Amino acid sequence: MDFLTLFLVYLCFVLVVTALLCLCSGRKESFLTRSVNRASQVLSLVIPTQLQRVTHKVTHGALHRLFHTRSCLFVVLHIALQAAVFGEYTWEVFGYCWELQFHLLLLLLPYLLLAGNMGCFLLCSRANPGIITKSNHASLVKVYAYDGVMFQRGTVCPTCTMEKPARSKHCSVCRTCVHRFDHHCVWLNNCVGASNAGWFLLYLLSLTATAAALAALTVSFLIHVVLLSSLTHSTYLDAQGQEHPVEIAFLVQHLFLTFPRIVFMLGFVILLTLVLGGYSAFSLYLAFTNQTTNEWCKARRFGVSHHLSSQPPDRQLVYKNIYSKGIWRNLKEIFRPPTALERKKK
Repeated sequence: MDFLTLFLVYLCFVLVVTALLCLCSGRKESFLTRSVNRASQVLSLVIPTQLQRVTHKVTHGALHRLFHTRSCLFVVLHIALQAAVFGEYTWEVFGYCWELQFHLLLLLLPYLLLAGNMGCFLLCSRANPGIITKSNHASLVKVYAYDGVMFQRGTVCPTCTMEKPARSKHCSVCRTCVHRFDHHCVWLNNCVGASNAGWFLLYLLSLTATAAALAALTVSFLIHVVLLSSLTHSTYLDAQGQEHPVEIAFLVQHLFLTFPRIVFMLGFVILLTLVLGGYSAFSLYLAFTNQTTNEWCKARRFGVSHHLSSQPPDRQLVYKNIYSKGIWRNLKEIFRPPTALERKKK
């Protein structure tokens, strides 16, 4: 069926683009950059040298500005996608569901979740993530202990020329060191650090809930349409003139041809819910174990092959997270970051 092929291509395209954006954001040499380099090597056999130089300069300059400099492009894209989805929901789904006498609170739930999500988005994107300056450096050094493996005492940031506090990292996009650095989020155009990690977690959870609510209401509407039309008890004739009972594929085709924009929106929202749901689960895991994304990635690279300088060379050191204090205390730390004074009291 042509419509099913088109719809599957659409879903795959959305999924691939989302995965590429996740892979490309926050990396010095992204997957997209490597792919462009490989493609350039192949095309260099047939493209003139002067044209290659111009294309290389334009392409690499654009990719660098896109993923490694602060830009509002993804913020605008973020808002545009939400506007498009909610425009379709308001224009068609809300009206149809209202005619089918859906409960008003259910229909307003996505808007309430959107309001909460936009509030968290503004607070997280506009907040100071925990930028380390000369005035607060002395106090931030005392907040977390150095584990001696991932964070070594005396390590100096070559850009900021200051000793790195434990759990901090220099962000090449924002060009500052950030306390309890998690990652740089292109969708927020800001880093996620000690001061806004709680708002980021709420933003992510509310965005997932918004997408899930839209998907659930849209699916519920389409099911109501199918049940009211009694298509499940009908039959159809195939190309050879043979009669068959209505199957799921036929129902999907009927809904696609009757409500094309709604079905396309539903496919996008379902994929978004799955992607955001997986990322939210991962973020909750990090919060429960008091880890950052940066620390989790570093721990994968460390493995068990690194040694402390004071340890015998034949003795392997297993990395251990010394910052975890139990689930509830870890969650409390996300929303209320500790200070040097609190650590001294403990």
